[in-house]
Amino acid sequence: MLSLITQLDEVTRVAGDVETIRACCQTWVRELRVMLHEAEDYVDNFIIKVYGQTGQDQKEWIAEFASELENINSRVSEIMNRRPRIGASPILEEIQQFLRSRFSFDEETALASRMLNYINLPYDLKLSLLFVCAFAGYYPKTKDAFVQVLVAAGLIQEKPGELMEDTAQENIERLVDLGMLEEDQTAWDRFEVPSPYYKLYLSVMNAEDFLISTANSDSIIPPTARHVSIHDTDDTIPSMNSLLHSLFVSAKEGLSEASSDCLETVLYNAKRVRVLGLQRTQLKSLPDVVGKLVNLRYLSVTQSKINELPESISNLRNLQTLDISWSGNEFELSNGVLNLAQLRHLKMSREVRVPRGISRLRNLQTLEGIYAGGGIAKELGNMTQLRSLEVGRVSEDHADELYASIMKLTGLCTLSLTVERVRILYNSSSSLRYENSFFPCLESFSPPPLLQKLTLTGHLIEIPVWLGSMENLTKLYLCYSHLSENPTTILQFLPNLRKRMEREFFRAGGFPKLEYLTIESQDLVEWTAIEEGALPSLKKLRFFNCTKLMVLPEELKHVTTLQILNLFIVHEDLIRRLSPNGGPENYKIKHIPLVKYSGHMSSWGRWRRKPPQ
Repeated sequence: MLSLITQLDEVTRVAGDVETIRACCQTWVRELRVMLHEAEDYVDNFIIKVYGQTGQDQKEWIAEFASELENINSRVSEIMNRRPRIGASPILEEIQQFLRSRFSFDEETALASRMLNYINLPYDLKLSLLFVCAFAGYYPKTKDAFVQVLVAAGLIQEKPGELMEDTAQENIERLVDLGMLEEDQTAWDRFEVPSPYYKLYLSVMNAEDFLISTANSDSIIPPTARHVSIHDTDDTIPSMNSLLHSLFVSAKEGLSEASSDCLETVLYNAKRVRVLGLQRTQLKSLPDVVGKLVNLRYLSVTQSKINELPESISNLRNLQTLDISWSGNEFELSNGVLNLAQLRHLKMSREVRVPRGISRLRNLQTLEGIYAGGGIAKELGNMTQLRSLEVGRVSEDHADELYASIMKLTGLCTLSLTVERVRILYNSSSSLRYENSFFPCLESFSPPPLLQKLTLTGHLIEIPVWLGSMENLTKLYLCYSHLSENPTTILQFLPNLRKRMEREFFRAGGFPKLEYLTIESQDLVEWTAIEEGALPSLKKLRFFNCTKLMVLPEELKHVTTLQILNLFIVHEDLIRRLSPNGGPENYKIKHIPLVKYSGHMSSWGRWRRKPPQ
């Protein structure tokens, strides 16, 4: 189907004036788009009708489908042969009218280059940007989540020997290079649409059958809308047509009972839906009708109260991504998930128990939030296709098997291990508190050679020797490690390290590629040891939950590459010392363009460096 989409590429080039474009191209482009939608609908209907059929009935449907595909190709070729000589997007006029109505002449001129950049993009990248707008507005998401949605929506063409996820990631990076996407300045690994581009994209969404609705906006879903995003709803979900292909819903404080009923009605009619994202809905159960959405490729029910999935989930044979992270507290997957043969990404949290036989899912690339006890640790060694693995509640009873299995996963790029938490009684308060235990047997572990991101959450007796030989590592998180030794001699000259947690001494020339640093410690009182010339590439520095932190290093003023300083729940006196309004230590950070801060008592605030006069 994407091959049909790419035939619109040449349609979206600028050539000639608006009147010529409107006269020569508008009808032709509309005809081609209608043809594309008809073809897409025919494929979806075929999948729905042939599902569950066997024998002669199935053969007849397949033969009819093949014949109709030939007819579609002929009609597309006939339309393409009638292409006007001057090819350009009829939505160009809409964009120009939008700019003239919203901006001054100078602003319109400033946006002209952005407009041309957008118009000259291939058609699939245009749609990718619109999906990012709908998806990002629904709730901030990581690059991985964007990738999974773009693949599920059919915007990435499969190529022999290549993963569609890699192609999608390259597309996102290309859009970042063009300035059409940018990294979120307040969060790691997240992206946002720059404001001028966002306004531009909104102006063309209707032409591409997208609709974004916010709470209390009284939006009416047009009958042609194929992709709908409803933000922060607190009322009834509007009715939608049966052509729906993508639906994102987020709620302020959960869906009401009436809204839940409306959602079930919408899904009952949305047989063609491929992408379904439900965020902060507080649903207690997933409607059974979801199991009838046989075209569904992406399903996310994050931040819900769901503790189990309906048995009908096993019908979703085309499902690629299942995201149930931050759902119910006692989630346990049933055996039905083993029927999801096309599943590529299974994202969970709270150490979910998965059924034995999980290694049968041979397309699975991402497996996050699992508990590896009960024989699962040994089974993981057979899942050599995994690229991202996150395991919780690691304990001595299965650690050896788990480490042995991980060492077999030679293609693994991301690994996160969290130890079991133990209850500790504090005599001073006679209260119970949970703390992470010690990592068992890490000295016998050796990570896969291609590993780029490593997270270890739990107490470490000492820095593992093998950590110093991980040449492909770019991001390292050592959370709650309580190290007594200084690991700098092992870590600081890792050639590709870009992120790192915990407080340490930084020497001149150390961490040459470190771009993001997070320091998290409730015991840290002052950080003073940093040599001039250290951290030559640092862009973002974040202190998280450092409630006793009072002093930052003098030499921080020499880290001229620093763009963002984030002080999240630090001592109030540190905020006072660094304040641009008479703070005695503001000179340490006055070169940083953006400083965000929050103390025990203070709410979020920010200081921005004034541009030079």
